[in-house]
Amino acid sequence: MGLKKWILSIALILSFSTTYFAQDTNQTVENDSLAPIVYSEANDYIHIYKNRITARLFFVNTSNSLSVIDHENDINYDLAANKQNRIGASLAFRAINISYSFAPDFLSENKDNDDSKLFNFNIRTYLGKHWMQTLEIYKEKGFYIQNDDISFYLPRTKFFKIGGATSYILNENFSFRAIASQDEKQLKSVGSFIPSLVYYYTYYHVIWDMANPEDSIDGKSHSFDIALAPSYYYNFVPTKNLFISAGFSIGLGMHYSKEESGSETSLLSEVNLRGSVNYDIDNLYLGSHYNLLVLNYNTDSAINVSDNIPYFQIFVGYRFKAGRKMIKTADEFNNKLKL
Repeated sequence: MGLKKWILSIALILSFSTTYFAQDTNQTVENDSLAPIVYSEANDYIHIYKNRITARLFFVNTSNSLSVIDHENDINYDLAANKQNRIGASLAFRAINISYSFAPDFLSENKDNDDSKLFNFNIRTYLGKHWMQTLEIYKEKGFYIQNDDISFYLPRTKFFKIGGATSYILNENFSFRAIASQDEKQLKSVGSFIPSLVYYYTYYHVIWDMANPEDSIDGKSHSFDIALAPSYYYNFVPTKNLFISAGFSIGLGMHYSKEESGSETSLLSEVNLRGSVNYDIDNLYLGSHYNLLVLNYNTDSAINVSDNIPYFQIFVGYRFKAGRKMIKTADEFNNKLKL
């Protein structure tokens, strides 16, 4: 996706925002014949920006890469995606948080892309006060295989990963929305234990063209990962407008992989580190996130693999009052599902 398509995407988001926000942006209720709309709720710990849509633009550096250690042959190498820097946008309303990002060629680190591609999509939703569901998709083409001695570009190598986590937030006074989507604000420092079930499906097709065709590599692999990952997060509120969050998880599970030569099942370990900083003035906010997910497993007794998903984001956003028609549609949807 080039610059023109990126501009078109922003225009569509702004058009969407204008259509729904214009009716009620400067009012809570101006027509007494209509029922009042509540735009803010708060208790001692959480301020809820109710019936508002939080929109933001962001710059992100993320990818999915593999680090391989072959103990038998004393070889280690990384299989890393070519494109790294990305820009994107997100919208959050009530239980849904959707974001989209892409790696444009005009960013400096992406210029030497050699027809590589990197696509990432994620969605987060909340069910009640405790349940949280995330879904992520990574699609990549064009990888470097490298270590301290060599670096080769594999332009036709492809990766596809889809998965996420089902999580349960034990402490009702802890706001994960304040971390992820900024449609809530943490008012007091508080932590929470959050057990999660993490699961991913990964497909990769490695193509390595050599001068001698007999030495060339053309291999496909499918893998499934599932792990139970208990985590702890703490939201620290040092001042009224400053918010700092940190958390981690350590989990264990199972890795299953299937290749043309056969299949393998091994123990899977999961480590996830997250940190966030956010500063807001009324409805305007800005901040940054860092997250690192590492899945470790063995493909056989001698080869260890680390599946790494680092994620760094800088963002700026604004909370808009949703229009009455949009709120009515959301209420009708919730009533049908008895939410």
